[in-house]
Amino acid sequence: MSRSGWRLAACCVAAGLALSGCVSFAEQPPPAKWTTQPQLAPETGPDSGGGPSRGGGEGGGGGGGGPQGPIPPPEGCRDFNPAVIGTCLDTIDAVAPFPNSEPPAGLAGERKSGRVMQVQRGSAPNAVITLPVDGTADGGLLGLALSPSYPEDQLVYAYITTPTDNRVVRFTAGDVPKPVLTGIPRGPAGNRGSMTRDRAGNLLVATGNAGDPALAADPKSLAGKLLRIDTAGKPAKGNPDPSTAVIAAGLQNPASICIGIDSRPWVTDRSAQEDAIYRVDPGKPLGNPAWRWPDKPGVAGCVVTPSMLAVVTSTAGNLQILPLNPEGVITAKPTVSLAEKEGFGRLGAMAVLNSNLAMVGTVNKTGGTPVSSDDRVVLLTIPPPNGPGGGKD
Repeated sequence: MSRSGWRLAACCVAAGLALSGCVSFAEQPPPAKWTTQPQLAPETGPDSGGGPSRGGGEGGGGGGGGPQGPIPPPEGCRDFNPAVIGTCLDTIDAVAPFPNSEPPAGLAGERKSGRVMQVQRGSAPNAVITLPVDGTADGGLLGLALSPSYPEDQLVYAYITTPTDNRVVRFTAGDVPKPVLTGIPRGPAGNRGSMTRDRAGNLLVATGNAGDPALAADPKSLAGKLLRIDTAGKPAKGNPDPSTAVIAAGLQNPASICIGIDSRPWVTDRSAQEDAIYRVDPGKPLGNPAWRWPDKPGVAGCVVTPSMLAVVTSTAGNLQILPLNPEGVITAKPTVSLAEKEGFGRLGAMAVLNSNLAMVGTVNKTGGTPVSSDDRVVLLTIPPPNGPGGGKD
């Protein structure tokens, strides 16, 4: 993506409007109505790191015209890019936007610390809860999902690594987390995973193989699987095999799940040989990837619409858009944008905030080159393949 193209996208974010070429995310799971939560401020925000402000998005974000020139570099925790809504965090591998919130807001999870932070444009991040996680290797706080009845019950679900297992827990702000599904194998590696909510309000959980590829093929193990559970942790109604939560097997080190227009999940995955994304047909073998990346860019968060699949990467640090035909088949190699100085560095979790914007967390403090305001929560408009603001192949 060119500098002028990204500035145009940033203006779109600042104004809260869609570019004429921006895609719609209406195909994602239907949003719940977001309600203000005064109790989600039990603590002050993270350490400011010497910056004059922790409000990630207020600088340069006012008005409808967006920035007119180059965006200044961050000053401490103050970030002048209007796309940034949270700053001075650490390794954001889980996000849960408050759908259609205004100003844009949501939850961001720090993988290594287990802190769940509320981020909102124009406000400093606030700690909601610190979950007890084992953040060594690739484990920690790996996924967040709002309850399907969130406006009423204020429940949030998290996929985490503990010293003994990987598990799903639920919590409300400031409360002790309660176990939902425990006993998912953990290992010295292969603990990466993700979680989202499907259209029926059930939880989809992608689990790693715990460092043992044989576990991914073992039907008795929950490692290396895509699970579909209800909010009580039981196999969800409508699973192909009603006796098990497993709807797909063979994952290695998954990083994200996104839902297609046909309700079929897509899962990004990493192995020693390549990165890949799978289009899952529940109850059937995982099969061949829908796309492979032999260069292993570190596939992470994804978003899918009827015409394209967007994937962000945590090693290459870019956004890759793959065009889809009406049958959901990838038809061409990725169009790459937000690379190097045009972007925000290494990118992790991604989820839909409204019909025009996705919320993305950066992971620059793990292997990247962080700026003073990293790690950040960013709002992105996703351009269509070869559309306005598109980048080179």
